[in-house]
Amino acid sequence: MWVLFAFGSALFAGITAVLSKIGMQDMDSDVGTAVRTGVVLVFSWMMVFLTGSIGTVGEISGRTFLFLVLSGLATGASWLFYFRALQLGNVNKVAPIDKSSTVLTMLLAFLILGEALSPLKVVCMILIGAGTLLMIRRQEGGADGAERGWMVCALLSAVFASLTAILGKIGIQGVESNLGTAIRTCVVLVMAWLLVFVKGKQGEVRRINGKNGLFLVLSGLATGGSWLCYYRALQDGQASVVVPIDKLSILVTILFSRLFLGERLGRRAFWGLVLLVAGTLLLLR
Repeated sequence: MWVLFAFGSALFAGITAVLSKIGMQDMDSDVGTAVRTGVVLVFSWMMVFLTGSIGTVGEISGRTFLFLVLSGLATGASWLFYFRALQLGNVNKVAPIDKSSTVLTMLLAFLILGEALSPLKVVCMILIGAGTLLMIRRQEGGADGAERGWMVCALLSAVFASLTAILGKIGIQGVESNLGTAIRTCVVLVMAWLLVFVKGKQGEVRRINGKNGLFLVLSGLATGGSWLCYYRALQDGQASVVVPIDKLSILVTILFSRLFLGERLGRRAFWGLVLLVAGTLLLLR
């Protein structure tokens, strides 16, 4: 069953990237992240009350709560860098770098969680890494300031996404997954709005138009659905398998970016995608 939740997470995560790209056009990425996190918070707590898991709050240990908070902080950092990268670069370039967090997650799962690192997993990591490089490699000229900007943000997003998975795996043990997701979202919301106020960007909220608002809400709902499926899968499955399945969201992202944003894959990027997906699917054997 946890495999189905992992695929559900991939579906919703793939939709999230495109909805966020559209929603954050002509607006500040930090403000957009803070607004959509509010939507995720409402959605996640609604699920807590609907499933009746609110009654288990008192059973959360100090250790579990600590790792949920740390996971939330890592998620907040990952989101802030990810959506800044989406604002600066094409979805088809940003998404593969974000998905490269799979390789780091598998290494951390081996080192920290003691999950086995078999020869097959090593081959999969090589395929995923090679595919990512093919998808992001520039085919013309050198990297300008904007190119370096989105790439640095995307790489930092991948690093924090890996930490999120490991910390989330530890923190989600001993707590109902919906409740754990809601608690983490509270941390992300505080972090996101704190950054907005520290940077003095709160006035940007008034500049959000109807289109921005609609797509940010839809993006938040998609994220909420992805999170609920993702942490339910993490609770029962291995992080080194759940995370790669979740990263198959790149297929959904690329399809929707082609349909709604008009972004195309070159030949090199296409074969990179084939390698990335092949490496991911082999992990399911």
